[in-house]
Amino acid sequence: QEKVEAALSQAVREAGYEVVRAHPYKEDERHGFISSQREGMEIFRQIDPKAPLIVCEAVWQYSHHVLAGLTTHQGPILTVANWSGTWPGLVGVLNLNGSLTKAGVKYSTLWSEDFTDTPFRRKLQRWLEKGKVKHDLSHVRPLKDIKIKPADRRLGESLARQLMREKAIMGVFDEGCMGMFNAIIPDHLLHATGVFKERLSQSALYYETMQVSDDEARAVRRWMDQRGMTFRTGPNEETDLTDNQIHLQCKMYIAALRIADDFGCHTIGIQYQQGLKDLLPASDLVEGMLNNTDRPPVRSRDGKRELYAGEPLPHFNEVDECAGLDALMTYRVHKALGQPVENTLHDLRWGDWDRTGTVSDYVWVFEISGAAPPAHFADGWRSAVSERQPP
Repeated sequence: QEKVEAALSQAVREAGYEVVRAHPYKEDERHGFISSQREGMEIFRQIDPKAPLIVCEAVWQYSHHVLAGLTTHQGPILTVANWSGTWPGLVGVLNLNGSLTKAGVKYSTLWSEDFTDTPFRRKLQRWLEKGKVKHDLSHVRPLKDIKIKPADRRLGESLARQLMREKAIMGVFDEGCMGMFNAIIPDHLLHATGVFKERLSQSALYYETMQVSDDEARAVRRWMDQRGMTFRTGPNEETDLTDNQIHLQCKMYIAALRIADDFGCHTIGIQYQQGLKDLLPASDLVEGMLNNTDRPPVRSRDGKRELYAGEPLPHFNEVDECAGLDALMTYRVHKALGQPVENTLHDLRWGDWDRTGTVSDYVWVFEISGAAPPAHFADGWRSAVSERQPP
C-alpha cells in the first residue's frame, strides 16, 4: 500500500497537483488503513465534501469502511487500483466500485501496474482537470444484439420458467458480514428470478458442527485420502495445517449439508471471516467439497438418507449472493446441456499478454481460496492440495 501510494502521489505531482492524505499512518498499529466504518465516518467529517477525492486500493479492503462517507461526497471521486498478480487491490476496488454503483454514487476508476504508463497518466490528467474519465466500451455489446441459436434460446427460456414455477432457496449464513454492500441482492429483485433467501446463523453452523460424531468426520477424511488428496500438515496449531483442523473441517462439511437439507436449500454461502474464524478452522476445504459432484457421502442425522446424492451443493464464497445466483444458474444450465456442473466464484486478479509461445495470447489470472472444486484441477482429487493460509 505504501509503495502504491508513493507511485500514485508521484504521478499526481508530475501532473501539476499535490496529494493530501486524508488520514494518518497509525504508529501504534503499524498501518495506515481505515479499520472500521466508524473510523471512516470520522475521517470523512474532516474532508471538504467538494474536494477531488482519490480512493487508492493496493490490497483487499472492506468497502463499507469508506462507503458511508463516499455516498455524501459531492466532489469528483476516483478509485485507483494496482494491476498486480500478487496484491489484490483490483479485487478490492472492484468491490468498492460495485458498491458505489449500487448506491448510485458517481465515480471514475483507473488502474496501473506501476503508475508510469502513458494511458494511465493521460487519463489521470483528464480526471484531475475535468473530474471524470471515461473508458472505451466498444467491446461491450447489448444482449439483444447477440444472435442466439433457437435451440439455446428455448432451453434458456424453459430453465427460467422452471425456476419461476418451482422456485429455489439460497441459504445465506450471516448476510453482509464481509462488508460487501455490492454482494447483497435486494430481496424484491432476487424474488423476480424465482430465488428466495433462507437467512441462516453461523452460530447454528458451529453448533451443528459440534454435534457431528468423530467417526463420521474420520470417514470423510478417509474418503479424501483414498482419492489421493494431499494435505500439507504440521504440528503447530498457530501456523500449520493440522490433522485436528482437518477433522473439524470434515465435521463442518457434514453440518453444512445437514442444515442445507433441513431448509431445502439449493445453494448456500458460508461467510467465514467474521465470527466463525474465532471458532473453527477455515471453511475453504468445506466449500470445495460441496462444489464437487464426486465428494464424500453424507447421510441424514438418522442415517436413512444420503444428502444431495450424486450432485454438488453449489457454494458461493464469502456469501456473495451475486455469485450464488450465478452458481445456481450455471449449475442448471450445464446440467441441462449434459456438461460437467462444477463451478465456482473466482476473483479477477491480473492479466497480460503471454509472449513466450509461438502465438501471443492474453492470459487472465483468477484466484480464490475457498469453493474451488477438485474437478477443476488436472487430475481431480489427486491434484487437490490443502495447506494452511498464513494466520
